[in-house]
Amino acid sequence: MRYAQGGGLSAAERAARERVRVAAARMLAGGASVVEVAGHFRVTTMSVSRWRRGFAAGGEEGLASKGSGGAECKLTDAQLELLQVELDAGPAVHGWPDQRWTLARIRDVIAARFKVDYTVGGWAICCTAAGGRTRREGHRGVEGRAVACHKTVAADSDAWLCFEDEAGQGLRPPTGRTWGRRGATPVVAVRAAGSGRVSIAGLVRTKPEQDPRLIYRTIVHHGRKGEPKGFTEADYAALLDAAHQQLGGSIVVVWDNLNAHVSARMRRYIAGRAWLRVFQLPAYAPDLNPTEGVWSHLKRSLTNLASRTIDDVASLVKTRLKRMQYRPALLTGITARTGLDLNPT
Repeated sequence: MRYAQGGGLSAAERAARERVRVAAARMLAGGASVVEVAGHFRVTTMSVSRWRRGFAAGGEEGLASKGSGGAECKLTDAQLELLQVELDAGPAVHGWPDQRWTLARIRDVIAARFKVDYTVGGWAICCTAAGGRTRREGHRGVEGRAVACHKTVAADSDAWLCFEDEAGQGLRPPTGRTWGRRGATPVVAVRAAGSGRVSIAGLVRTKPEQDPRLIYRTIVHHGRKGEPKGFTEADYAALLDAAHQQLGGSIVVVWDNLNAHVSARMRRYIAGRAWLRVFQLPAYAPDLNPTEGVWSHLKRSLTNLASRTIDDVASLVKTRLKRMQYRPALLTGITARTGLDLNPT
């Protein structure tokens, strides 16, 4: 799952889900049908049937939570504390020529110190499962191979480091909270029918000792035949050309593994631009991309807006993004929220 704070359910949320499963099983045992239980708890009949099988096989214990999903960390809490000490000592103590931690280097330290083997991807998952303590305390290893070294590449070439991402918005606005009379839930009627959609591609550009900047492009799809539904490789190339023209220098782009980003056509576009270097983020790492924070702020500002046409949505999206362009402090806060140290050593 792609969640900004690591994904999954907390212990309290898992306990609440477990109580729902047990209550549903008791209703079934009391003679209620699967459809009745599903309607009562507002879940699917497939979930209720699965709970019934679990209850029949192991009673209430068969419905107990199995804990958080994903691979477990191979290191104990004590070993993680010792690893923190090793990282605080710096890479030079372990024989590397610079003070830059990467996932591969941390993996090698773990193998030498604790005799535990990890792949680079496996260690990245372990860091997330362990609470991401290494990244949040400033070590760059958990930032991923696509960030830890490429900000140094940007600094060495006096280039802008740019994070790119995409988002979309239709006629159905994001849900939100508001004030209302007690017992009367406020309802905003919206026209969500149709296939219209606003596609957005954005770049958050950073450079040491300079305010971050935002550049974006939009495509409006009205659902008509022949209209582009999203960004193509040529559209991304045009966005990068516009960024190069505005910034007046080389840029290093970090983005995800979207098909259009890694296609042969995109590689040809990149090869024809000497001022451009492109790197991929690790898989399932939206929390490392500041542009994700821009989309989150944008979606919150669109809450409860009742737009009648997709062109109204496009106009609102552009207005909100333009406001963000004139608020560098907001972009600085969004970038800081990722926990990335963008100042190379």
